[in-house]
Amino acid sequence: MLHNTKIKELSKSLKSLGLDAMIIGPSSDLEYLTGLNLHPDERFKAIFVLADNSYFCIMPELYYEEAREKLGSDVDIYVWSDAEGFIPAINRAIREYSIGDMPIGVNDGVRAVDILDIKADTGIDFINSSNILERIRLIKTSKEQAFLKKAAEIADLVMGKTIDFIKPGMLERDINKKIEELFLENGCELAFHSIVASGPNTSKPHYNKDDRKIEQKDIIILDIGCRYKGFCSDISRTVFVGQPTMEQMEIFDIVVKANENAEMMVTPGVAAETVDLAARNIIKKAGYGQYFLNRTGHGIGMAVHEGPYIKEGNKQILEAGMTFSVEPGIYIAGKYGMRVEDIVLVTENGREILNKFSKKIIII
Repeated sequence: MLHNTKIKELSKSLKSLGLDAMIIGPSSDLEYLTGLNLHPDERFKAIFVLADNSYFCIMPELYYEEAREKLGSDVDIYVWSDAEGFIPAINRAIREYSIGDMPIGVNDGVRAVDILDIKADTGIDFINSSNILERIRLIKTSKEQAFLKKAAEIADLVMGKTIDFIKPGMLERDINKKIEELFLENGCELAFHSIVASGPNTSKPHYNKDDRKIEQKDIIILDIGCRYKGFCSDISRTVFVGQPTMEQMEIFDIVVKANENAEMMVTPGVAAETVDLAARNIIKKAGYGQYFLNRTGHGIGMAVHEGPYIKEGNKQILEAGMTFSVEPGIYIAGKYGMRVEDIVLVTENGREILNKFSKKIIII
């Protein structure tokens, strides 16, 4: 159902920015405000939130039933058919709600080609306004925090069972399939396609294949997460098939220290970039700075990646209720990589690490 408090907050922001309305297409923003989790495709569908606290929906015929169930009977839904296209519905809504004199914001769930078509027909100016809802979603309510904690608890459980499952000779995809099965057994769906990177594949932070066979002496990075009540988890651990070398143990220790040092820096009033530097400086001091390829973390909530972003140059001040990952890594191309990742909640007096799974060296 509609999150009326947040819609009012959004309307207030639109008014202060001189925007008539904001179009929110299929995305975690749309799900956050309405509960509608729609598949993005070539058919235009969106909710329009206006600066006067009103709102309406543009929806193709084949999505009408589920839209009405989520939005309730009081919301105007302008339905369009494949035969007529969505522009006539847009024009009816704009005329009846008297919008378009001022620019209209859009989020990242609206296709650029659709905006170009609307602009060509109506002459309305559009502005990228994704950051408005990002700010509204930054601070998690106590209920949302509870969902995030449960999602992290389930991810910890699945991480342990996955590590117990791994054996030399199986394919990365066998492990990937097991992860999905384990999440489903615990009443959750995947938050993202799990990363199971083994051997030389571990040097690719977002490795997205799964066809390599697990071998003795492999390093394996597992990056997994689920959605519980719409809220996501995200955890990474690095494990070893057989005894690691001295160099590997040294690098693993550096990554864990960077992770823990950054987590200890989290407290209200600290800048996001300060947390990033707490991890980055550990890795740089150890001589591996050039192999730390990514930001230290990303916010998490109904989307796996949202604000705040824990990266160099981000002076955003952390506040109680923010949640984000801390995931430093070292990735040596053509050789191997390692990553350790937890989700951290900023509390009134410091932080709470939502993932409890061990960070000690695990040998399979």
